[in-house]
Amino acid sequence: MDSQAVLAAARGVLADDPHASITKLAAAAGVSRATLYRAFPSRGALLDALAIAPDPDARARILAAALELVSRDGLRRLDMDELSAAAGVSRATLYRLFPGKSQLFADLVRDATPFAAVLDLLAREPDSVPAVMLPRLACTVASAIADRLGIIRTLIFEMTSGDAETRAAAAHVFGGAFAALARYLGGQMAAGRLRAMPPLLAAQSFVGPLMMHALTRPLLPADLPLEEAATELAQAWVRGMTAQRP
Repeated sequence: MDSQAVLAAARGVLADDPHASITKLAAAAGVSRATLYRAFPSRGALLDALAIAPDPDARARILAAALELVSRDGLRRLDMDELSAAAGVSRATLYRLFPGKSQLFADLVRDATPFAAVLDLLAREPDSVPAVMLPRLACTVASAIADRLGIIRTLIFEMTSGDAETRAAAAHVFGGAFAALARYLGGQMAAGRLRAMPPLLAAQSFVGPLMMHALTRPLLPADLPLEEAATELAQAWVRGMTAQRP
């Protein structure tokens, strides 16, 4: 098989149909799928040879496969070859999108946890008062983690027991979310709406009960749906932290 002829044929097909299947690419090159796969083990490998950017779904497929493999084996035992095969991409594509496990883990934490939703809400409504903002924030967190408790437990374990590089990658994601919440709470304290205390500690005291409740729901009787329970916890926090007016 003439690899250059295959690449030329594939380039022509992909120019008109960027999502063309391996079957279509092989037909355009006049070879069988098996023959094409002997030269290019995956569609990703063929795209790499053509110096074409990974397809738009590659990142999502990699993260979905990584979540499953990390849940099963943990991050330390994650095999990047197995991950690339499970995601249907080449090693070159995998490492182009995620240069190492620490970057991959940081993106897993960002995608699987509610931090992105928290940052978005705080950015959209920075002046909302605590009695309104914090119950909404609690419901946002509850909705984001409702179907992901298993993987969140795994990620928390990895964050606290992984190597220094993994912890640093996770801390960067955690730090951004907690810093944004701490800034909001600090501003509310400065405005006299909340009792004064170290803002980061206040953020931890708000998030901690929400996470503990969510993580222990499978073990303990649940009197309320998760979002209602999150609202109750947030309102209790606001009552306890509301500054007393003279």
